[in-house]
Amino acid sequence: MAGVLETNITEYPLISKGKVRDIYEIDENTLLLVTTDRLSAFDVVMPDPIEDKGKVLNQITLFWMKMMEDLVPNHIIATNVDDYPEPLHKYKTELQDRSVLAKKAKPLPIECIVRGFITGSGWKDYQKTGEVCGHKLPANLKESEMLEKALFTPSTKADLGDHDENITLEQAADLLGEEMMRKVEKLTLDIYTRARDYAKERGILIADTKFEFGTIDGELIFIDEALTPDSSRFWPEEGYEPGKSQPSFDKQYFRDWLEEIGFNKQPPAPRIPADIAAQTRANYLKAYKLLTGEDL
Repeated sequence: MAGVLETNITEYPLISKGKVRDIYEIDENTLLLVTTDRLSAFDVVMPDPIEDKGKVLNQITLFWMKMMEDLVPNHIIATNVDDYPEPLHKYKTELQDRSVLAKKAKPLPIECIVRGFITGSGWKDYQKTGEVCGHKLPANLKESEMLEKALFTPSTKADLGDHDENITLEQAADLLGEEMMRKVEKLTLDIYTRARDYAKERGILIADTKFEFGTIDGELIFIDEALTPDSSRFWPEEGYEPGKSQPSFDKQYFRDWLEEIGFNKQPPAPRIPADIAAQTRANYLKAYKLLTGEDL
């Protein structure tokens, strides 16, 4: 199987086709989330899949959501295609290990971003203003340095192809209400801290990540993906040294290749050479093995 670029399930309506996920509505309370092997970079979806990428993202998400169950309930109903509605069984080959049956929640209108190290856009902001998303930071921090205290830096949710925009805690409170904003802030930091400490013991530094939460009957639940190489920056602890950018297990390797070839960050995207695809796949598989201790 060369990778699943898209799905075509005719028995249920496709209600969303994102950069990576195809989402079908099973009934008014239930969704089928399929994590394809699509790869996006700079908000542009590439024309070629990265084989097994979707399975890695899906399985890592399941791994973390299980670990965090005592902190927050999640949206998962079933993960084995045999337990899905009967019309889906004929799609088992493409759905197994890369899909979940999930409760339909009302997503919160913000992305819950947490930064544990100073890098990326946060580093650029800090160099200009000494702040990251409104958080005043100590002077003389180095690029990629671990922050004394992880920062909750929410953003808006952009439509496909647009960029999310960072917002202040006050703006987040306007969108969610003060009480819900504080609850989400604490939860985001608690999940990140547990994951960061666990991953560090296994040789991965989680520099930053983003979470999605939703509500069902007013109860907050964990939805979408969790602490994957697509939603996070994973750095190898070995060789980590503040003062420069770090190599990573996420798709930074692929982004770097796009920069090298002068990609203008607009569609249409270039075809992915076999060697670049193979190395990108290897990075995803290595992150999975380090985190879970198992091969995919």
